[in-house]
Order: sequence, then C-alpha cells, then structure tokens
Amino acid sequence: MRLLGDDKLTAEFDVECGATREVLTRVGDKWSVLVVVLLGERAMRFNEIRRTIDGISQRVLTSTLRGLERDGLVARTVHPTNPPSVEYALTELGRSLLGPVRVLAVWAQGHRGEVMRARESFDRGALQTR
Repeated sequence: MRLLGDDKLTAEFDVECGATREVLTRVGDKWSVLVVVLLGERAMRFNEIRRTIDGISQRVLTSTLRGLERDGLVARTVHPTNPPSVEYALTELGRSLLGPVRVLAVWAQGHRGEVMRARESFDRGALQTR
C-alpha cells in the first residue's frame, strides 16, 4: 500500500504497481527482449532462434518462449510435417510491444555514453570510500 498525494491509501495503486512489475519482469529480461525483437522481423523455428541469439541455452530459450507464450506475446504453431515442425511468431499483443521496445533501444543507444560515464564515476567514488 502507498500514500497518494491526498494522503489516501489505495489498494488499487498497489495492485497496479504489482501488475506493472509483473509485466516488466517478463518483458524486461534480456532474453525476452531479444526474442521479441527477433520475432518482430518474422516467424522462426526454435533452432533458428537459438542459432541467432548468441549465448542462449536450449533450456533458457524454451523457458523464455513458454513465458512469452503464456503471457500472450508469442504464438506457437505446430506444422503437421514429418517430423513435426514448430514455429514461433509474435501475436498482435506481442507486436504492440515492438514500439516501446524500439523506443527504449533508441534511448539506450543514445545515452549509452552518459550511462557508462556515470558508472565509471560511481565506481571510482565507491573505490575511494573503501
């Protein structure tokens, strides 16, 4: 629970913050963002995604895709071939995430130098106080 400007405690405010935190936990991890951006280009098969994303393990990719599917951001389609092939694509909801992710990526690229300088300054100060 939190106090709002009028000093009233509201359960709605706390619930909304929790919902925001829950969604950001899913879409904010590095693998989910990469998968969403990648699938924003086109539908892909599992191994194609795995080969494209450097450093992701099979287990982590499986878990990431399941989480994105559970949250309605990715659709899994099984094609009746022999052997069956599985393709992943963004849903309409997943596509709606591309805009905010791109804005964040542009911001990060544009401010990377400032962030790095701030980190270096902080780290120098932290070392001096020890």
